Order: sequence, then structure tokens, then C-alpha cells
Amino acid sequence: MSPGRAVKPGAVKPGAVKPGTPAAAERASGGRGAGEPGSGAVAVAWLVTGDDAALVSQALRHLVDELVDGRDRSLVVEDMGGDDLDLAAVVDACQTPPFLADRRVVVVRDIGRFSADQVQPVIGYLDCPMETSRLVLAAGGGQLPAKLVTAFRQSPAATVVGTDVGAREAHDWVTGRLSRSSLQLAPAAASLLEAHLGEDLNRLEALLATLEAAYGPGARLRAEDLDPYLGQAGAVPPWDLTDAIDRGETGTALSLLHRLTDAGARHPLVVLAVLQRHYGNILRVESPSIATEGQAAEALGIAKGRSTFPARKALDSARRLGAAHVGEAVTALADAELALKGKLDMDGVLVLEILVARLSRLSRVSRVARRG
Repeated sequence: MSPGRAVKPGAVKPGAVKPGTPAAAERASGGRGAGEPGSGAVAVAWLVTGDDAALVSQALRHLVDELVDGRDRSLVVEDMGGDDLDLAAVVDACQTPPFLADRRVVVVRDIGRFSADQVQPVIGYLDCPMETSRLVLAAGGGQLPAKLVTAFRQSPAATVVGTDVGAREAHDWVTGRLSRSSLQLAPAAASLLEAHLGEDLNRLEALLATLEAAYGPGARLRAEDLDPYLGQAGAVPPWDLTDAIDRGETGTALSLLHRLTDAGARHPLVVLAVLQRHYGNILRVESPSIATEGQAAEALGIAKGRSTFPARKALDSARRLGAAHVGEAVTALADAELALKGKLDMDGVLVLEILVARLSRLSRVSRVARRG
């Protein structure tokens, strides 16, 4: 076969195996949780995806380490890069038998910099991969070509390792990472660590390495053991702030506000927009004619078949606050917007602190009134 050409679909060359047969792949690193290798997926090619470059890099490192599995890295790993890299050369590397080793691990980073046409050799290679090669592609450099992702998802010889972690998956993700650490964290310490990280899950690996260096492998740690090493609290989802405000917990709400503006690097106007949307939904369902969750969902324009959870939250808040307090909240939001846009010579975060305190007070007063 001439250099740079992909394997023709269905063709079998010496040393290659048909996908789907027992010899087509080995039990090796697949996607465990949000990108952790080692779940036992059968594959000889991996595509590591995700928007967080740090998480992609961590997953790539763990995956390659597991594929090397104690072998001489200099003989096994071929890390291919460079601005002028041609993916046909990557395919040629995958089709070259290993020298002085039983496998070759070919790594390509920032695969998103290649166009749909440029990745075609790799897609062709998936039809007939080499038994002795392990191809690992990592996201970055731009948006991944849809054809490449589809090819990896459909090929029985390939695995997609996703590293994106949603808010609802974060607890399981952190728990899984801690279970694979040599450290043993008490429940309170694990809870503290998870709460402190917030959305900044990419900090976990470095923090665990620091703790292991400080206390030694296998150490049992309490919550107080973590305090000197935690650093700045990570960002949090915006709804954590609105939930705290709805509960009338001013101190918690202010703390979460600072995590959004500091660790989350959100501009005050962005945070204001979150609060305006939250209270805008409450205002739209604050009406005697809206009595059910379905009516609230219709008022908010939620399509049929979609979750009505936001409608239920807005309706509960509207009932708890009452028309008068909803009106006061809208006024407070308008005052804050004018201040942030230059009416007052005041620091933006200070404006938000005052706003959050006012909104929390309204929630607290309304709760007390309802109990009375």
C-alpha cells in the first residue's frame, strides 16, 4: 500500500484484524464515568472528547499510561504533533508493526484543528485497524468534525471517552475519583472537598497529588486536614445562588455570589442577568389565573414533553413571595441594573452584594409571614 493512503473498507492486510472478532481489540481503557480509563471497554482506538482542556489532558494521560502498562515508553509511544501534521502519516504509523515491543501507541492531540476531509484517513483506518496498534486522539484545537465522532461511536473497534461532567454527575464523578485515590477521606472531608471544588473539577487531581505528597500514600484524612491545601473555592452553578436566595439564607447567598464572581469569573452584569431571568420567571407565573404546574409551564413557554421543573420552582416561589414582594424584587433588580450601568459610582460586586441581601431578606420575610 502506498504511503499516506487509508486502508480500504473490508481489506485485510497482514497483522490486521476484522473489527468485531475476538482478536479485533483487547480489554483495555475505555470511558469510566467522565473519561476515566479502565472500565474494560473493548477497543483499539480512542477519541477523548470534552470542553475542559485540563480534564481532556488528564484523561489522555491516564489512558496512555494504562495502554503503556509498564512497558518502555520510548519504545511504545509515538506522540505525533506539529502544525504540518498529515493524518495520513498517523495512519501509516498505526499500520507500522512495533519494534522491540508488542504494541505501538500513537497519540494525536488537538484533533479538532483538522477538517472533516482531513480526518478521512483516520475514519478509513477504523474499518481495519492493526491488532498491535493503539490509536488515541484527543479533543482540542477547535470543534471536532461530526464525521469523526460518528465514526468512533459506530466502530466496534473504537471508544469515545467523554470528559464533560454535568452538575448532576459531579457527585458521582468526584466519588469515583476519590475511590481510585490511595488517600482515604472521611465522609466529612469528602463532602468538604466536593463543595469546595464546585464546578472546578479539573482541580481535583492536582489537589489529591498535593495531599498525598503532604500526608503520604494511604493516609486517612479528616476535614480539618484539608483546610491548609484547599485554596480558593471553585465556581458554582448559578442556581445554587438563586436557591440560597429563595431560602432567605443571606450569608450563604453572599458566599456563593463571590464564588461566581471570583472563581467563576462572571461579570456582575452576567450575574444580574441570571437573577433577572429567575425573577422574570416568577413574575410571569405570579397570577391568580395560574394555579397548576402545567399552566405555569405554558406561561413560561416550556414545550410539551420537556421538564416542567423550572415552572414548579417559579410557581412555588411566586406563591411564597406574594405579589407585593415580587414587585419589590423587580424594583431591586431595576435599581441594581441602573447602578451597574453607571448611575452610581459603586463597585459592581458591591452592587450585587446589596441586591442579594435585599432579595434574600424578601424571601426570609415572606417565609416568616407565611408561618405566622
